[in-house]
Amino acid sequence: MKSQSSPSTANTNAGNPLGIAPTGRLLAKFAIPAIISMLVNALYNIVDQIFIGQGVGMLGNAATNIAFPVTTISTAAALLLGIGGASNYNLEMGAGRDRKASEIAGSALSSLVITGTAIAAVILIFLKPLLNFFGAPDTVMPYAIDYVSIIAIGLLFFTLSVGGNHLIRADRSPTYSMVCTLIGAIINTILDPLFIFGFKWGIKGGAWATVIGQFISAMLVVLYFAKFRHMHLERNMFKPQLIHLKAISSLGLSSCINQIAIGAVQIVMNNTLRYYGASSVYGSDIPIACVGIVSKVNMVFLAICIGIAQGAQPIWGFNYGAKKYDRVRQAYRYSATACTIIATFFFLCFQIFPHQIVGMFGEGSDLYFKFAENYLRIFMLLTFANGIQPMSAGFFTSIGKAGLGIIMSLTRQVLFLLPLIVIFPIFIGIDGVMYAGPIADAAAFVLAVVFARRELGKMRAETT
Repeated sequence: MKSQSSPSTANTNAGNPLGIAPTGRLLAKFAIPAIISMLVNALYNIVDQIFIGQGVGMLGNAATNIAFPVTTISTAAALLLGIGGASNYNLEMGAGRDRKASEIAGSALSSLVITGTAIAAVILIFLKPLLNFFGAPDTVMPYAIDYVSIIAIGLLFFTLSVGGNHLIRADRSPTYSMVCTLIGAIINTILDPLFIFGFKWGIKGGAWATVIGQFISAMLVVLYFAKFRHMHLERNMFKPQLIHLKAISSLGLSSCINQIAIGAVQIVMNNTLRYYGASSVYGSDIPIACVGIVSKVNMVFLAICIGIAQGAQPIWGFNYGAKKYDRVRQAYRYSATACTIIATFFFLCFQIFPHQIVGMFGEGSDLYFKFAENYLRIFMLLTFANGIQPMSAGFFTSIGKAGLGIIMSLTRQVLFLLPLIVIFPIFIGIDGVMYAGPIADAAAFVLAVVFARRELGKMRAETT
C-alpha cells in the first residue's frame, strides 16, 4: 500500500511547489543556479591560479596548491553547517514543523560566523608550521606565506558565504544564492589583473582580490536573511542550540568529511610529490605546481556535479520528509543522468586537450608540460564515471541517511585514494600518484551504484 503523509503535514505543505511541481522543472530551477554558484566558488581558485601563473610563474602556482588545504578546511566547516542546516530545514519543513526548521537555520547561520573566525585565527597563529605540514618546499615557502596570510583574513566571509548560500537555496531562493557568489567572483576577476599586474602586488594581489570578492558575497548573504528571506527568524533563534547542532552535524558530516578527506589527500600528495619528485627528473616544484593545476581543473567538473546534487537537495529532502518517494526516485534518476552526461564531456576534454588546459595557467619547460599532460590524462582517466559518487553522497545526506552519506564521502578519498598514493610510489616512483586516481575512481563508482540502487529499491517497495 502506498505510504501517505499525515493529514496535518499534507495540509501544511499542500501549496509548496517542492511537493507538487514537475520534478524535472524543479531540478532545473534549483540545479542551474546551484551549478553556477559552485562554478563561481571553483573559479575563485582557478582565476587566482591563472593570473598568478601568468604574473608570478610556476612557484606562484605551487604556492596556491600548498594553500589549497586552507580553503578545503574552511569549505568543510561551511558544508558541515550549511548542508547540514539546509538538509534538516527541508526535512522539517516537509514534515510540517516550520518553527523547528527556522530554529535550525538560525543555529547554522550563527555557527558559521563563529567557526569561520576560529579557523582564521588558528591559521594565522600557526601559519609557517602549517604550510610546512602542507608540503611547501623551501623555494615555495615565501610565496605561500604571502598568499595564505592574506587569504586567512577572508575565511570568515568565505565560510559564511558558502554555508549561507545552502540555506538560501533551502529557503527557495536559488537565484539569489547564485547572485551572491557570482557578484563576488566577478569582483575577484576584475581585481586580480588590477592588483597583480597594475599595482604590481604579485601573489599578494591575487590574495587580496579573493578576500574582497568573498567579503562582498558574505554581505549579500547577510542582506538576504535581514531583508528577503521566506523563513521566519527571530533574534533568539540565532543562539546556537546543542540539540540543533547535533542534528546539523549529523546530516552535514558526510560533506564535511569529504572535504577533510580532500584536504588530507592533498597534504599527503604534496609531501609525496616533494619526496619522490626530488629524486626524479622533474624535481619537487614541477609536480607540486602541475598537480595543483589539475586539482583546480577537476574542481570545475566536480562543481557541476555537486551543484546538481545541491539543486536536488531541497527536492529530495522535502519529498522524503513528506513520504512522496516516487518524486525522490525520479529526482535521483534525473540527477544521475545529468551528472553522467557532464562527466563524459569532461573526460573527452581531459583526454583530447591536456596541453591547452595546462597552458592556460602559464608557461613552463618541456618537462613541466610533459608531467602535467601525463598526469591529467592518467589521473582523470575515469572521469566519465566520477559524477555518481559525489551526487549520491549528497542524496543520502538529503534524505537523512547520514551514515550512508559518510560512507560515500569516505570511499574515494580515504578508503581508496589515500592508501594508493602512499603505496604505489614506493614501487614505481612519482608516476604511482597518477595511477592511483583511476583505480580509486572505479572502486568508488561501484560502491555508489550499489548503495544507491539498494536505497531506491526500498523506496519503490514503500510506494507499492
